[in-house]
Amino acid sequence: MATHKSALKRHRQSIERRLVNRERKSELKTAIKSVRSVKDKQTAEIELKKATALLDKLASKKVIHKNKAANQKSKLSHFVKKLS
Repeated sequence: MATHKSALKRHRQSIERRLVNRERKSELKTAIKSVRSVKDKQTAEIELKKATALLDKLASKKVIHKNKAANQKSKLSHFVKKLS
């Protein structure tokens, strides 16, 4: 365990960030599931827009890697494009 005052603070901050990032990743998974669960194209496009915005936001904050965000957006847009 850390003994310096600054190291203790760093540890506290890392725990807080981990919890926040976990919540954000969970929110992202829910957004992706909401896109995939919709059967009509118009609703799927609306959900896709929300999920895309969330992916970009998390990638910019480095919660997820930018390439992972790009891959997820690509897969979701292909999914929505296939809907009739």
